[in-house]
Amino acid sequence: MSSTASRTTRIVLASRPDGAPTVDNFRTEVVDLPSLGHGDVLVRTVYLSLDPYMRGRMSTAKSYAPPVELGEVMVGGTVGQVVESRHRDLEVGDYVLAGAGWQSHAVLDATTVRRLDPEAAPLSTALGVLGMPGFTAYAGMRKIGQPQHGETVVVAAATGPVGSAVGQIAKLNGARAVGIAGGPDKCRALIDDFGFDVALDHRDPDFAANLAAAAPRGIDVYFENVGGHVADAVLPLLNRYARVPVCGLVAQYNGVESDRRDRLPAFFSQILVKSLTVRGFIQSEFAAELSADFLREATQWVRTGKLRYREDIVDGLENAPSAFLGLLEGKNFGKLLIRVAPET
Repeated sequence: MSSTASRTTRIVLASRPDGAPTVDNFRTEVVDLPSLGHGDVLVRTVYLSLDPYMRGRMSTAKSYAPPVELGEVMVGGTVGQVVESRHRDLEVGDYVLAGAGWQSHAVLDATTVRRLDPEAAPLSTALGVLGMPGFTAYAGMRKIGQPQHGETVVVAAATGPVGSAVGQIAKLNGARAVGIAGGPDKCRALIDDFGFDVALDHRDPDFAANLAAAAPRGIDVYFENVGGHVADAVLPLLNRYARVPVCGLVAQYNGVESDRRDRLPAFFSQILVKSLTVRGFIQSEFAAELSADFLREATQWVRTGKLRYREDIVDGLENAPSAFLGLLEGKNFGKLLIRVAPET
């Protein structure tokens, strides 16, 4: 491991996408790093997390977080290793969870990173099942979904890092888990790898009928990650007092839908007549309250095999743009990570 680095390779936002992003919306640069000040650390990136929310940050549309400016490094969670430190609590060789974005090295304020214990769990899990995606599932289910014993929980994009955790948390609470994914391999993994009770392929022309058959007593919790035709099939099956945590709407992230029907009248009608709770949320709003509980419980679940996970690791920072485009098309299988550099 080199003890110092003076330059970073980074991927910046070169242009804003019109509809679906392309690789031309990104640009790779090699630039000088700033000098370390008091309290700073120089970190080499080992793993970079790729997540659907990044699509929203490429746009200037009003959202819960500011857009990435043109020419700025693409945002992203990272696991890195300290190669130089000006902070008494971090030493060279320490691994940290950070938000360095799409780049090989970064100078960071040490107060913005969290030291990781590589003996407690694989380092990559800090970006997946024991990181933001896992916490999203945990917080959404604990605060909004609140699954009860014997209830039916349906989750879209169920083999993703959020959806797979949602289904397993439902099972840990004694509920029945119905997962929706794309393709036979992913559906098979829902049963074999993640322990769902039912797996449904949203590409099946009989998907809506299959979902109705899988939920003969209706749906009590629907964890929304997708929107579109999946939500259309779920809506009429929701029980009275059903809860709908809205985590993402990946079917609409590119601003293009083949079906332009106005869904709002039917949606609001169901909210009214069934007394539904529909709550959009960003995981960070629950961090202060729940992050300690999450890390304690989820780490134990992972250690004992009660919370399983799958990772899709792509080598090389240069492959981040194409891997990200595949993520938006559902091509990844599990938590998508870029391995920027090896662990020492």
